[in-house]
Amino acid sequence: MLHDDDRRQWRLEKSALEGGVQELSLGGRWCMDQDLPAAGEVADKLFGDVRRLRLTAGELVDWDSGFVAFLTVLLQHCAAKGITVDQEELPAGVRHLLIMAASVPEQKVRRRGGEDANFLVRVGRAAQDVLHGMPAMLRFLGELILSLGRLFSGRAQFRTGDLWLEIEEVGPRALGIVSIISFLVGLILAYLGADQLRMVGAQIFIADLVAIGMVREIGALMTGIIIAGRTGAAFAAQLGTMQVNEEIDAFRTLGISPIDFLVLPRFLALIMMVPLLTLYSSFVGMLAGLIISTTIFDIGLFEYYTETVRALELKHFWVGLSKGGVYGAMVAYSGCLRGMQCGRSAEAVGEAATSAVVTGILLITITASIMTILYYRLGI
Repeated sequence: MLHDDDRRQWRLEKSALEGGVQELSLGGRWCMDQDLPAAGEVADKLFGDVRRLRLTAGELVDWDSGFVAFLTVLLQHCAAKGITVDQEELPAGVRHLLIMAASVPEQKVRRRGGEDANFLVRVGRAAQDVLHGMPAMLRFLGELILSLGRLFSGRAQFRTGDLWLEIEEVGPRALGIVSIISFLVGLILAYLGADQLRMVGAQIFIADLVAIGMVREIGALMTGIIIAGRTGAAFAAQLGTMQVNEEIDAFRTLGISPIDFLVLPRFLALIMMVPLLTLYSSFVGMLAGLIISTTIFDIGLFEYYTETVRALELKHFWVGLSKGGVYGAMVAYSGCLRGMQCGRSAEAVGEAATSAVVTGILLITITASIMTILYYRLGI
């Protein structure tokens, strides 16, 4: 017989029944503020030939969640050793809590600091994740295309008010950060161009560099990156939180397509607003180049304006607007994709937001390279 000499909280006895049955008698107070024995210590003292353990609590005086936690760990040790546990003599409340604890699936949360793989292993796992994620990305793209088809046929399930709210969020409320970044980028372009053009006495061509660069490439690219960090992450966090709260499951239960109701308004809002933000960004960048050229490099206001008008053609604007629309679509796709793929924990929401930004910027870079080469080959 083994027992706790101080509190006599537990006794372990070998039963005379056949099949190697042991009885664990639990008594006294089992509360979290008491010095409770470790479940692993008790499990280690089970006889080696035991195949069944009977739990009794006839002398149990008081208990709380500490008792349930002790029994949960003890049951896990017994399951690992292949020991069957008889819980019939435990209080009904204890048995009910143990059933609830066993029915909740274990949260798959990555432990911090537990990653000990080397760099090559992490790279290999990342590559596997990308390959395994491709079918899901294609499936989501197909669902989005079908949703657009329902939109054009008038069968899409979303509220027009939600669309206008998203337009306000991704458009007018983004003007501040777009203005600051575009102005600074235009300023940098003007300084870099002046430093090189000064050597050949062609500083007037600063206007060409800033105008064409901002309208064709940099305005759309910087706007896309800003929107990816600002709006793409917000989309992923919003949809991820809805996933955690099971709101998306509720939409499916009610027969409402979450792609139509949640993804489509966000997708349309970015496609419509990013080209306009791109155009605005281009003009802010050209304004920065004008200010720097006239105040620092002694270029006349009329000369700068004339050179800018001469350099720009309508095709440059169409190129920038088309790139802006594609970048907006990439940001919306990545943000909504990661949000819909989010797990069921708070940590998963943060990971979804981070992944949305990374995926959005990666897709913007890939599409920018493809479209630049394509337009060059077409002579546009």
